[in-house]
Amino acid sequence: MSTPRPLTYVYAVTQPTAPLEAALPAVHGIGRTPLRLLTAAVGDGTVPLAFVASDVPENEFDETGLRRHFEDLHWLENVARTHHDVVQAIAAHAPVLPLRMATVYQDDARARHALTAQQHVFTQRLDQLRAHTEYGVKIYLAPRASAAAPSPAETTTASPASPGKAYLNARKAQHHAREAVHQQAQQAAQAVEAIAARHTTRRVRHAPQRSALAGPQENVLNDAYLVPDGEAEQFRTAIADAARGYPDLRIEITGPWAPYSFAMPPADALQQP
Repeated sequence: MSTPRPLTYVYAVTQPTAPLEAALPAVHGIGRTPLRLLTAAVGDGTVPLAFVASDVPENEFDETGLRRHFEDLHWLENVARTHHDVVQAIAAHAPVLPLRMATVYQDDARARHALTAQQHVFTQRLDQLRAHTEYGVKIYLAPRASAAAPSPAETTTASPASPGKAYLNARKAQHHAREAVHQQAQQAAQAVEAIAARHTTRRVRHAPQRSALAGPQENVLNDAYLVPDGEAEQFRTAIADAARGYPDLRIEITGPWAPYSFAMPPADALQQP
């Protein structure tokens, strides 16, 4: 029986820097494997690019293995966390273009070939992201449980009116309160957009988070912004100041992150050995 060969897992595109090369030995890839830089062949005057890569086992990351493991939430969580940690570590020392989780090539030679073929596109994208960082802004409503309508039994003791009428009145009051909070959320979203127009260069609107991802509160806005590094503190401060004007909402800013939301998907990634 032949020994399974490792595949080449790629985390991100970057431009090698001395600080990155010095820091990379202390960062580990999936399965605690060492990271390496795979550089592309470059033309005259072109800044070199590199994939940040590590070895991964073929039986877990070929097409069959990925299909099987994508049903394993524990495995997915570990891979996603390591992928994120590697990208964040790169971003601290060099410009970074994050790639999609589970971007896998048959070997280093094929990865280098893909990097060389996409060199122009990757260089353009890195130039757009250079000296920028991603921040997220989320708006949450009050917990759904607090907005639940009272039962007829509860309204009987709360009002001298008939139970049916008291219940309808309570439902109407609850509906009006809910509408008022949604109006606040719309106003808050407009305030966030006005701030972003002054301090950011791009926005990606993600779908609101649901269930356990959002916790007990309802997430109604989940945007990502690309912020020039020189504007980051002003952006964060302006969002925090605006949030104080909406006491019935929770407005959360997250980051700094590597620019995941603004990176293009990888092309020509191979999932088969």
